[in-house]
Amino acid sequence: MAGKQPAAEVTYYRLEEVAKHNSKKDAWLVIHGRVYNVTGFLGEHPGGEKVLMEQVGRDATEGFEAAGHSADAREMLAQFCLGELQPGERGAPRP
Repeated sequence: MAGKQPAAEVTYYRLEEVAKHNSKKDAWLVIHGRVYNVTGFLGEHPGGEKVLMEQVGRDATEGFEAAGHSADAREMLAQFCLGELQPGERGAPRP
């Protein structure tokens, strides 16, 4: 079928892998089952670096939603997305 793009391959991560990326030089977190590398955004986060550092290496969905992020902030996440959490690990306890 002309004009149809092939589906992009999704990279899956385990919470165990995300948990290893918990420093200012290597900061990953999970929001709604997607894994994000926010290392380059730490200094730009409007709420400050500390807010993000409290969430790195884990599922930050609850904190993200509690902060009441705007539609623009939600769209901005796309540029930091690495992949998705393994389906069996979604909703799993935080490491």
